[in-house]
Amino acid sequence: MGVSEPLIQTSLLGEAIENGPAAVFVADENGKYVAVNQAACSLLGYTREELLGLHVSDVARYTEASDEWSEMRQAGTHLGTSTLTRKDETTVEFSYVAGATIVAGMPVFVSVGAAI
Repeated sequence: MGVSEPLIQTSLLGEAIENGPAAVFVADENGKYVAVNQAACSLLGYTREELLGLHVSDVARYTEASDEWSEMRQAGTHLGTSTLTRKDETTVEFSYVAGATIVAGMPVFVSVGAAI
């Protein structure tokens, strides 16, 4: 019996997200990162393990970040730009779209974007 098409789709999508050019950050309801892809790690200069020990507020340190997080939680989605702080304390402008979803039965917020 062959591998099912949905399983192939899931595998391809997972690999595309992990190895794709856009940074992907997945945070829980408290803002703790629960998943990140390689582009996110490269963008911020952290290893995956290091990023998974951080919260959104650890890298989005600018004044409006807390308000934007609250707006996204209430509205379920947010589109914008932010200033992220890298591991070496330099900053990068990041354009993103973020939204709420359910993954593996857990409510999460997914942000996808790139440096501008």
